[in-house]
Amino acid sequence: MRVVLAEDSVLLREGLVRLLEEAGCAVVAAVGDGPSLVRAVREHRPDVAVVDVRMPPTHTDEGLRAALEARAAVPGTGVLVLSQYVEEAYARDLLGDRAGGVGYLLKDRVSALDELADAVERVAAGGTVLDPDVVAQLFARSRRDPLEALSPREREVLGLMAEGRTNRAVARHLGVSDGAVEKHVSSIFTKLDLLPSDDDHRRVLAVLLWLAG
Repeated sequence: MRVVLAEDSVLLREGLVRLLEEAGCAVVAAVGDGPSLVRAVREHRPDVAVVDVRMPPTHTDEGLRAALEARAAVPGTGVLVLSQYVEEAYARDLLGDRAGGVGYLLKDRVSALDELADAVERVAAGGTVLDPDVVAQLFARSRRDPLEALSPREREVLGLMAEGRTNRAVARHLGVSDGAVEKHVSSIFTKLDLLPSDDDHRRVLAVLLWLAG
């Protein structure tokens, strides 16, 4: 797994390099600003770019904007964003890209090696990974139509989908059969008017509707 890392704090950058290498990743470049991230992705074409949201010069959203620019230049690059806090607008911007292979984790979470390794693998495979704390805060603001049509169980299933879980993982978490989860997911798509399409990923669109607030 080839990774480009963008983090402006030298100490944290070195620590993340070690963690990623322990997780079995090859860190092909570790940079400290957005333009360097774009150049590194163009040069190395990694599987995943692991990026801090706030980077120089303004320490607002440079990291996220650079990551999206890099992925536009090298389609298929996974983007795993790290942040100190739950920043709702940035999480929505990331998910709004709709290309798959995205993740948003709080920095406290990456101290757990297994969780970091799992997140990088899932993003590299085209999945979506959201920190449970991010999901909880976004869900607290998301109570609008057409979501009112969902049953409590369907809301629970959609919440687990938003964390990037597969149907099988949702079934294990809820203690139900795979078939039961498939029925819930099908019902969610129907109630949210998400018809089958060759262009849109219905799971991602369902999560985006749930997070919109």
